[in-house]
Amino acid sequence: MSISPTDGAPTSLEELKELLKNDTKVKVAGVDVDGVLRGKIMSKEKLLSAAKSDGFNFCSVIFGWDIHDQTYNKELLVANWDNGYRDLQALIDLKTYRRLKWEKNIPFFLCKFIIPETGEVLPVDPRSLVEKVVGKARGLGWKCMSGAEFEYFQFQETPHSLAEKKFRDLSPLTPGMHGYSLLRPTLNMDYFHDLFDMSLDFGIPIEGHHTETGPGVYESALAFTDTARMADNACLFKLVAKSVGMKHGITPTFMAKPWGDLPGCSGHIHVSLQDANGKNIFGLSEDETKAGGRKDAAHKDLQYLSQEAEWFLAGLLEGMPDVVPMFCPTINSYKRLQGGQAMWAPDTASYGYDSRAASVRIISAPGVKPYATRFEVRVPGADMNPYYAMSAIFALGLRGIEKKRPLPYGPIGSPGVTRETLKHLPTSLEAATEAFKAKDSIAREVLGDYFVEHYAGTREHELDVHRKAVTDWEVARYFELV
Repeated sequence: MSISPTDGAPTSLEELKELLKNDTKVKVAGVDVDGVLRGKIMSKEKLLSAAKSDGFNFCSVIFGWDIHDQTYNKELLVANWDNGYRDLQALIDLKTYRRLKWEKNIPFFLCKFIIPETGEVLPVDPRSLVEKVVGKARGLGWKCMSGAEFEYFQFQETPHSLAEKKFRDLSPLTPGMHGYSLLRPTLNMDYFHDLFDMSLDFGIPIEGHHTETGPGVYESALAFTDTARMADNACLFKLVAKSVGMKHGITPTFMAKPWGDLPGCSGHIHVSLQDANGKNIFGLSEDETKAGGRKDAAHKDLQYLSQEAEWFLAGLLEGMPDVVPMFCPTINSYKRLQGGQAMWAPDTASYGYDSRAASVRIISAPGVKPYATRFEVRVPGADMNPYYAMSAIFALGLRGIEKKRPLPYGPIGSPGVTRETLKHLPTSLEAATEAFKAKDSIAREVLGDYFVEHYAGTREHELDVHRKAVTDWEVARYFELV
């Protein structure tokens, strides 16, 4: 099984019928390349028919347009005028059953997309991609495990007020810089607690929920689980936050860098691998840990990591510069990275024990027990598509294990390792996309040409739209004086 089912998820058509016996309609959704949920309400009868057969038809245009429903300037592989924006086949995933308690308790299911002519999964479908990667790990005897943390600003605004103000002079939920404040959440206590409670009710348990530094910033750490389920949880958490926010007249934003002079919004991802018995293969045994760790570790920072973990880390670092669009997908993403360490955002392919200055933070003994050993990948922003980001991390890490890749250099801060000697990550979407789609890109090796060509095309569209835009900065700088 590639994904753990939600509580109460049906395992048969008969159980599904029983589950929906008092319902008349159901909400279903798939995920596009930007991580946006695209869906609709359908009748219970239509859903039961789709669950019994080969799914239902869903217009492929959701893979042929951008986040604002503008069709791509360059026609791409999945959906275009040549194929008439044909239908895809949407398969209902019964394991994702939930209810939208803020929307009259309507039942909800996620889908994945199939190419009708071949019956094969759509290579760019986010849910199918992450299932492919975790399936590879499963074939090697391992289970991919993940956690996700989101930082996000909140504003006392509605969709209408945002449009009226043209996204200027917005009112933050709270003023000032108040990380880990116990006082600030009381200003919006109902909203703060609704976020936590509604997430839990929706099958997304939160481990930690607190204010972060910045006006109106929260951080929510989602509870560790298998990676396919975590990708769903991370995507759906944004739906919860925005839906609960609407009820309270509040708009949260997962934009990576809403303010130029403040730290941006991260989407840190924690990862590890388990064996068939549930043992964390990144950590050492209790006895090895008590004895001081691996004596053959190349660096002190690595002494409590297994050899497999070291290879995974090496593969991640080697391929990271080639997959940055999967961590940082928007023009704005790179404003967050350009702040570097001063803005708590890594811009190098670096690692270090318990280091928040590195792009990969090693979390191991002596700081945690061996079973909790993991890597925190700190490059992704809150604007990431979590399916793509997690797929990239594990695809690179598994490649590192398979090829037994050596670490290219020592941990951050060790002798000879400086900002000048470290491999730097691309600092613009244009540079990142060029590296991603290069003929010798590791992204092509681990994710396939079809995926790379299509996703690179969507990022090039984003760049083209941005180039044509006249910004407030340009008007203020040049309008009067040139």
